[in-house]
Amino acid sequence: MGILKSKHHKHTLLFFLSISFPLFLLTPITTSDNTNLIYKGCADQKMQGQYSQNLKPLLDSLVSASAQKGFAATTQNALTGAYQCRGDLSNSECYNCVSKIPNMLGRLCGGDDVAAARVQLSGCYLRYEVVGFKVVPATQLLYKVCGARKVVDGGGFEARRDAAFGMAENGVQNSGNLFYTGSYQSLYVLGQCEGSLGNADCGGCIKSAAEQAGDQCADSISAQVYLQSCFLSYSFYPNGVPTLSSSSGESHR
Repeated sequence: MGILKSKHHKHTLLFFLSISFPLFLLTPITTSDNTNLIYKGCADQKMQGQYSQNLKPLLDSLVSASAQKGFAATTQNALTGAYQCRGDLSNSECYNCVSKIPNMLGRLCGGDDVAAARVQLSGCYLRYEVVGFKVVPATQLLYKVCGARKVVDGGGFEARRDAAFGMAENGVQNSGNLFYTGSYQSLYVLGQCEGSLGNADCGGCIKSAAEQAGDQCADSISAQVYLQSCFLSYSFYPNGVPTLSSSSGESHR
């Protein structure tokens, strides 16, 4: 495990199986720019000739699908891949995000012939692997960001955060698209699962992400937690949650 500390954030990169996530760039999620790089994972193994030739058609098909829907997964010529966009992005925003990733792979992974890769931008991710490549469980922690600012006097912060997490866990299951945003007593929360999960599995994944956030980010006023199949973030605003757009959300004051 590699750790880098700065005065702004604490970044923790987790290494698992043969995929590593060296730090490249980190920028908080914003609605103004959905293509900031959050993390990348590149397998150590290389593909053989015919597989690398099949990669471009796979990526092209995923990019094309992103203009129509927020999630897609496909298997072609012994390669499997998927992408997902954040649930509040339009189709055009989704396409703009996903279409950036194929051109980044060679630079980020030292070539376009690695056996598996995953690139997470602030508004979307894309992953692929050779069929049969061993992948981690759905609830495996891939990457986390714990905000440097801490809650000073408590003031029931943990209870508020846990209540917001519970809203996210229930919300993703009931939203119809496995995406939820909402606020509870000045704490904003966002959760999303990969589109291949069922409602119950999605709720379980978000619950696991909430546990990771609570355990590892403790009294941080903000955090982003990325698991293999879901994502959870929260931000505490002592002066009230600012107006945020959302496709599936609610507010409890």
